[in-house]
Amino acid sequence: MIKGEPIIILLVEDDPAHAVLVQRNLENLRVANRIINVADGEAALDYLFRKNGFADEAVHPFPNLILLDLRLPKVDGLEVLRSIKGDDHLKLIPTVILTTSDTESDMAKAYKFGASSYLVKPVDFDKFTRLMETFGYYWLAWNRFPEFRQG
Repeated sequence: MIKGEPIIILLVEDDPAHAVLVQRNLENLRVANRIINVADGEAALDYLFRKNGFADEAVHPFPNLILLDLRLPKVDGLEVLRSIKGDDHLKLIPTVILTTSDTESDMAKAYKFGASSYLVKPVDFDKFTRLMETFGYYWLAWNRFPEFRQG
């Protein structure tokens, strides 16, 4: 990435309230970023594989980071993760699970399928805000991303 270019984040979140919380918290950080929200697993796969209206990379840029909920309509988050990590190009994109599920089996499957990290959304608003701040500083301020392009 060229210094100063926005970090593109694909947020796959079906709960509008959670999506707003994530977006607001990440936008409050002093790191340039652009958040693209899709509300179901099918739309996430369409976006990543450039299908059904997502073909134009100028309008729908390739993400540097994916935030993925597990409980999604149409295509489950674990299946989305499996598809991402099963693709030679997409598997390079860090994919962080951001979910309400704290079950051991979901965590184990997520890591087995190649998740970069697994975060459980706290129910408490202040704790959620602190989680997003910590996450944001690590992934957006300290972590480095290569430039990802389709193909």
